[in-house]
Amino acid sequence: MNPAPEERLLGEYRLKELVAENTVSTTWLAEQTSVSRLVLVDELRADQSGQKEAFLANIRAKAAVDHPLIGSVYEAVAGPGPCYYAHELLPGVTLAMREATKQRLAPARLAYLLRRVSEAHLQHETLGQATSPLGLEAVRQDEHGVVRLENLAIAGPRAPEQSVRDIVHLGSALVPLIAAEQPGATRMLTVCAWMRGEGIDAPLAWDQVRDFCMQIEHQLADATSSLTATRAGISARKKQPVVLIAVATAVVGLGIVVLASRMRPPAPSAPPRVSLPDAVNVVAGDYPTPDGSAESHRGFRISAHEITIGEYAGFLEILAILAKDGRERTFDPAGQAAGKTSHEPADWPAQLAAAKANGVWRNQPVTLDCPVTGVDWWDAAAYAEWKKARLPTQEEWFAALHLEVKTPAAVPPGGWAPVTAQTSDRTPAGLLGMAGSVSEWTAKPAINPANPLGEKLWVVIGGSYLKPGSNALSREWTADRSLRRPDLGFRVVFDPE
Repeated sequence: MNPAPEERLLGEYRLKELVAENTVSTTWLAEQTSVSRLVLVDELRADQSGQKEAFLANIRAKAAVDHPLIGSVYEAVAGPGPCYYAHELLPGVTLAMREATKQRLAPARLAYLLRRVSEAHLQHETLGQATSPLGLEAVRQDEHGVVRLENLAIAGPRAPEQSVRDIVHLGSALVPLIAAEQPGATRMLTVCAWMRGEGIDAPLAWDQVRDFCMQIEHQLADATSSLTATRAGISARKKQPVVLIAVATAVVGLGIVVLASRMRPPAPSAPPRVSLPDAVNVVAGDYPTPDGSAESHRGFRISAHEITIGEYAGFLEILAILAKDGRERTFDPAGQAAGKTSHEPADWPAQLAAAKANGVWRNQPVTLDCPVTGVDWWDAAAYAEWKKARLPTQEEWFAALHLEVKTPAAVPPGGWAPVTAQTSDRTPAGLLGMAGSVSEWTAKPAINPANPLGEKLWVVIGGSYLKPGSNALSREWTADRSLRRPDLGFRVVFDPE
């Protein structure tokens, strides 16, 4: 890297070193002077003013990415004058650096890393975000094993072949990084070969790569396991039963030979993951309140569904990253007791493990797309702060319920189930789980109309699967914001776009 001439200033960014340049832009290591933090700044070259709109369009695409594994955009400046944007300087070493210095990764560590890459690109794929090609230089892992990816989003629609492009490339590029002498190396080589499309009809998809890596992680964590990656995920895509085969040997030369020594009963197929619906827009206007009056609201957007286990897990992953720098309380709401040091829901390890395995928790089938439960008010408010959102007031929640609904009590309640296109507990406007699923925290205390002389208490709104007689008009009042229940979750509200 080269020093910046006289450490030039771009707004509040002091340019320190030239990191990279191409025909359109220049990348600098810079210090954000207002907070004394190192960032990267990409500046449009002065001789490329004709590319300004395309440059800004790509910045907008990157800024729209919201995923804990992917680098964040901090600020964009469009001029007049210099055109640039500041983005996160990711910690750790890139895989390209490891490959260049011949550093090998243990198969278990590489399986974890590849699973995280898959999860990040599944997000791009689900949201239809176009990306530039994924290479080893875009993936970083720090000394604690935390994986982060460069923000590769670009303007335009995502083409289906982008996923295949990146999967096939990684299937080749990762091979030199595998520590061949360590347990699990054969399994990782097999997965990489399938990513390249060798020995199968077509290369793997991102969800298959993720599932195989998760399987390998579990196998290597269990010293007694002799399972290897099988073609189960491929046959599952063809709606055939998933079969786990114990392998005697695999991978001879470039061929993949799987010898089954015994077979287990077919495992149930995992329910399909779907794209979660977008927030529902509530336009400004007067709306009924739960207590029979009317209230005027500014426009807002409200989550179409309660926050899911998978979404909440992403929040906890960010807190774990922040904790390494002592910043785990970054999103704590005002007034949170000093003694509350965690935002993990009640029985979280069991809830998350069951959800990842599409198993059973508290006698209920559960997946990552089920609403998270066991959260108190402080947990819900902290998550909302992380999402640059807030909890809804009971009046906002009720206003959203009335969208295209004349009789809220008639909205049919549903059970605690994954968010899918078939979810029955749905309003015409697209709001899920208002009458059943789980009850939800709201933003502030209110008087219980049954006790008009009493104090204001915190409102829990909406029916739940544990209360069969409840519906969308259900409300409860509690003085305890630390309350946690297996049928209590939340959704969030955003400002209008």
